[in-house]
Amino acid sequence: MDLRKVFDDLVRFETDLWNGIDARLRHDGDLPLGSLNVMLVVARTQACRVNDIAAALSITIGGASQAVDRLEKRGLCTRQPNPDDRRSSIVQLTAAGRELTESAGRIFDEELAARLGGPLSASALGHLGTALATLRAATPHSASPGEKP
Repeated sequence: MDLRKVFDDLVRFETDLWNGIDARLRHDGDLPLGSLNVMLVVARTQACRVNDIAAALSITIGGASQAVDRLEKRGLCTRQPNPDDRRSSIVQLTAAGRELTESAGRIFDEELAARLGGPLSASALGHLGTALATLRAATPHSASPGEKP
């Protein structure tokens, strides 16, 4: 097995997949895929903090905080004081944020079905999902230089 070819196919496919879905979301939903990813984490995480977003998306805390700032400026989320920790905030979607997450989520699901479910059988998709989960578990997110783990 040529691992460099596997790497190239994986990375190029991820780039094409991201760009294609992002373009559709921007056009039809007025929302970039990166913002939708953040909003989906907030929607499914009880008492969501910026740290939770960073961990879920394997991005830096600074990157997650900037993403929340952008969503806040659009009126899609708010930060509320965390009653359990004065040093952090709880990120919550606004009504507009919940509505956009739902409508953009439908577009996202359509694109995933077409781009992943279309070319692959259910069995192949299951194997791909298992393989990717195994690889992610074997390669945990590590802190960037200067970032606390």
